[in-house]
Amino acid sequence: MEPVVLRLATPADVAFIMATERLPDAVAYVSRWDEARHRAGIDGQTMAYLIGARGGGEPEGFAILGDLDERNGNVLLYRIVSVRPGTGFGRPFLAAVVDWAFRNTGVYRLWLDVVAGNARARHVYETAGFAFEGVMRQSYLTVAGERVDLVIMSLLRPEWERMTPGR
Repeated sequence: MEPVVLRLATPADVAFIMATERLPDAVAYVSRWDEARHRAGIDGQTMAYLIGARGGGEPEGFAILGDLDERNGNVLLYRIVSVRPGTGFGRPFLAAVVDWAFRNTGVYRLWLDVVAGNARARHVYETAGFAFEGVMRQSYLTVAGERVDLVIMSLLRPEWERMTPGR
């Protein structure tokens, strides 16, 4: 399998990002932002929008990192979405995003929240080294209007360093 190549998103990627976060497989688990919020995030200094593709080809997913200026080094992985879940892209894409974050920002603690019922994503995060921290009870309102729990997970810089030989 070709390696996942990351690049920073540009305003021209907003349509791809918005379409991807609205795919049927993503709707139950991924928040959706409007065009203005995505453009502000791409243009701002506190977020990093990453586009992933195998071998640098057509975009297959995107990730959003936020709070890059948080003084304690707590960077939030707002979202990571694959165009075609279940095709083997998600794990190497997540690994590339994690490596990018630790190599290119001052992150000490990379954290995320995931819908408690999203077993596939939770498993991928666990295999990438993210640890369970807790549950935010009924804190996410789905597009169907249902309240569900979010699981908080994180990966610390020393943990990433131990998992990344020759970093």
